[in-house]
Amino acid sequence: MSSLVSVHPPRQFPVLGVNVDLLEGLNDYVDWLIHRIRMEQGTHVVTLNAEMTMQAQINAELGQIIHNAELVVPDGAGIVLYLKLYGQSIHRCPGVELSEALLRKVATVPNASVFFYGGAPGVVEKAAQRWQQECPNLTLAGVAHGYVQGDEQVELTQRLQALQPSLIFVGLGVPRQEHWIAQHRALCPQAVWIGVGGSFDIWSGTKQRAPQWLCDHNLEWTYRLYQEPWRWRRMMALPEFAWQSLIERFTPFR
Repeated sequence: MSSLVSVHPPRQFPVLGVNVDLLEGLNDYVDWLIHRIRMEQGTHVVTLNAEMTMQAQINAELGQIIHNAELVVPDGAGIVLYLKLYGQSIHRCPGVELSEALLRKVATVPNASVFFYGGAPGVVEKAAQRWQQECPNLTLAGVAHGYVQGDEQVELTQRLQALQPSLIFVGLGVPRQEHWIAQHRALCPQAVWIGVGGSFDIWSGTKQRAPQWLCDHNLEWTYRLYQEPWRWRRMMALPEFAWQSLIERFTPFR
């Protein structure tokens, strides 16, 4: 990995008021983050989609958290399509794929460790087992499901502070995981923190990702809606995002 990574950060491009960090592809994001891990540079990674962008417009605290994050990657298809409206040819970087590639790479970094927090009881443990089987050299510092409360939450924060893992995955759903990371990242100031949504469910086998052809055509959201029909209210943000994007792009002198 070139030392230029630390000198030249990803370029930024605004998407409806939210800055997105642009690199060529998934491997470039992984290499940039591995460099940060090696250099012990604390990093909050936000995997941005259209729904989160719209939430940030009405949730000032979430908007500030995204603004403060060291890396905002173009996760959602809507973000990529918006960028293409402005001539930015960029590949989508799904959070689950970024996390998987990062796990495989961090297993090769000496003294680096990973912590999984989130998901239902039993799910995160199965996800951890899957990764320990796939990457025997991966050092798993610990796991905790996402339903810890009260004294258990205090114990969790104490564990994180004592362990100081290099990479921390938080799967509490958007925007709860982003708020949690912002509130607790000072516990492990040298770590890379990533909100991974439902990735633990996928890694544990509890849920399945969309078929590849849907992913390739930026239609993964339709499969999620099929799996979780209760999401329809949240997905009403998608047409609103599309409408605002078109108005912003094609309204003269806006």
